[in-house]
Parts: sequence; structure tokens; C-alpha cells
Amino acid sequence: MGRRKISIQPITDERNRKVTFVKRKAGLFKKAHELAVLCQVDIAVIILGKN
Repeated sequence: MGRRKISIQPITDERNRKVTFVKRKAGLFKKAHELAVLCQVDIAVIILGKN
């Protein structure tokens, strides 16, 4: 049985959008660090935004 398809929409509330961004950014950096440790390589993460 497959998963349901969810519609992707921008977060309209600016505060919620910033909170979500900070949480996702932290998770991304954690995953990049884990990959760097496991593979013994240097990792660069580039995040571009309007601010």
C-alpha cells in the first residue's frame, strides 16, 4: 500500500515559515555532519534565501 500524495503549498504565516525553516535547516546540517563522519569527507551546505 502506497502513501497518500500531499499537496505542497507555501506556508502563508511568516512566523511559522521562519520556524519551519530553522528546524529544517538544523536537520539538514545534522544529516550533512553524519554523512561527513561516515564517509570521512568534507561537506559543504549552501542555503540561498531572500534574507
